[in-house]
Amino acid sequence: MSVRIFKGTVIYTDTLDKLTVINNCHVVVQDGIIIDVIEGDLNGRYPEADITDYGNGIIIPAFTDLHMHAPQFVERGVGMDCLLFDWLNNYTFPQESMFKDTDYARIIYAQLLYEMIKHGTLHTALFTTIHYDSCDLLFRMLIESGMYAYSSKINMDQNSPEFYVEDTQKSLEDTERFIIEHKDLSDHVKPILIPRFAPTCSRELLTGLGKLAEKYDLGIHTHLVESKAEAAWSKELFPDCASDGEIYEKTGLLKGKGPKIFAHVIFPTETEERILKQYDCVSVHCPDSTSNITAGIMPASVMLNKDMKIALGSDVGGGHFLGIYRQIARTVQISKMKEFYEPDYKRLVFANAFYMATVTGGEVFGKIGKIKPGYQFNALVLDNLQDEGYTLTPEECLERFCYGGDDRNIVHRFIDGKEIDPQTVLKKLKTIG
Repeated sequence: MSVRIFKGTVIYTDTLDKLTVINNCHVVVQDGIIIDVIEGDLNGRYPEADITDYGNGIIIPAFTDLHMHAPQFVERGVGMDCLLFDWLNNYTFPQESMFKDTDYARIIYAQLLYEMIKHGTLHTALFTTIHYDSCDLLFRMLIESGMYAYSSKINMDQNSPEFYVEDTQKSLEDTERFIIEHKDLSDHVKPILIPRFAPTCSRELLTGLGKLAEKYDLGIHTHLVESKAEAAWSKELFPDCASDGEIYEKTGLLKGKGPKIFAHVIFPTETEERILKQYDCVSVHCPDSTSNITAGIMPASVMLNKDMKIALGSDVGGGHFLGIYRQIARTVQISKMKEFYEPDYKRLVFANAFYMATVTGGEVFGKIGKIKPGYQFNALVLDNLQDEGYTLTPEECLERFCYGGDDRNIVHRFIDGKEIDPQTVLKKLKTIG
């Protein structure tokens, strides 16, 4: 592939605490990978390269949503008066049960992926449902979209409604079948194990999934200490385990080499902290969702100070907005609230949250999340963030985008150096059978 150069103001986070800003920057891309980043004039370098000049446009890494529920897309912003378990029983389980119909699944999933791309989310880890065919459909749609993703079918064989629960052995058989049929379909979209959360999974099911994790070197994506009630229920069901996290350790689900993604992690115990570090897990902060269901606020700065990895997730439909850029703003906002009510807690700053949304989440998929040599050019171009008569710095423009911008400010989207158009993707997705 020929060399392409993209010119603009580059912003990314090389470290957790600081934005890197490069004005008048040339990003040199070959075969989808950044091979050079040059500030100022090219001075004769790359004379044959095609240069695209975005003027005052800001080039940033594309966003990663490391925890969201694909079938809950149509629930966003609905039932937000409810607390967690009422919301699950009254809205979520009935909605998810509808995905036994693949025609319905196609309609919803096409809209979902279109909206994610439109809002600059090009990498994701998705919860699905128990229905094999609609999970297979979503996997193939993800491949067609060009996105990077982890997805599979979820597992739940107890403490679930009669109309939406699995037989233990069939759940394991379907999961292994899904792994075998999908593990080699794509370099960008991969299966992962998804036990819904500990109370909905029997020990037999979790142990069986643990064997699959080791056999196929798979990661895990689940919820962890999302609420005090959930954590207490888990310990009641698994009395030999000191914590929610230890359930997954003892059943072998942390033995695979794939990513270990734990959503929420609002009340981590010392055992959870040990597990998160020992197994190189990523905790996913979902600020909108935890506010909506009043579960609590992740002690993110405390965890970061203990060298734990934290990414961001929309957790749609518990969260009400798909754009991860808004979760960056929410992360800062609710950390300030936490500091107000807990004076010993240190709030997060914008650079911390931006790092979580791009670097920590992105690196689950490889060299993704920075604008520097060796990384994939998975990027967004932002513009139209200035007001007439008043000038913002590039950093201020980025902050304004995260707090008050929207998809109209994302003027270009790139995956592996190739521009991706949401409308074109939507047309393709609607034809997948």
